[in-house]
This record gives sequence, C-alpha cells and structure tokens, in this order.
Amino acid sequence: MESQAKLKIQAAIREGVLELATSYMTAYENDKNPYEMRRNNIQTFQERYATAHVIETADGKILDMAREIEATGVKHKDACHVACAILSQCDFFLTTDDRLLKYRSDAIKLENPIDFQERMEGIGHGNERS
Repeated sequence: MESQAKLKIQAAIREGVLELATSYMTAYENDKNPYEMRRNNIQTFQERYATAHVIETADGKILDMAREIEATGVKHKDACHVACAILSQCDFFLTTDDRLLKYRSDAIKLENPIDFQERMEGIGHGNERS
C-alpha cells in the first residue's frame, strides 16, 4: 500500500497537482543510496519536478530551527529535514518514520504517504507542497 501511495503522489507531482520541495538534506541522503539506478532516478525526479530547493547557505536558519525540533526528541538529520520543509513553506512533510511522525508543529503537518494519499483523494487534489 505504501508503494502504491508513493506512486500516486509522484504522479500528482508530475501532473502539477502537488508541488515538491527538496533540500540539500534530501540530496545528501540520496547520495548515500547504495543502488545507483534508484539514486539516479530519485535525483532526476527531484531535478525535474521540484519547485523549491533549500540550499546549504540557508544552513544557519535551518540549524536554529532544527535545534528547536531536536529538543522535542527528533534526531538531528530528521530535524534538519523538517526544518528545510518548514523553510520551504511546505504544508506537509511525508515520511514513513514512525518516530518522526510523532512530532507535532503548527508550522507543518507530518504524515505517512498512505494517509496523505487518502487525504488527497478526500479533498480532490488541493495544490499543496510536500
């Protein structure tokens, strides 16, 4: 179900129904992917469809925000990811990390892809950034 939800979300991004935001953190993590074909496919998708990208020069703001998020028990890299998404003014942050999904903020909603895809179907595809 998770894979199907991700595919539907990717299709919505390709169709322009959803906007994709990326960051130096997503590039960093993708670079660590041991599977070259997956790594290249992810990089190509992000380059082609991202409408926002947070670069390392925003790092000071990100680190300040990440420290606040970390204070709630979120791991450092995850806190940086969420901070980048907030800085990009994303409405949603999608993750399959159950621990990270416990984080709550007024600035962004964290959801797993299945719940988000169900929400998308329920609201008729709003134009939201994730």
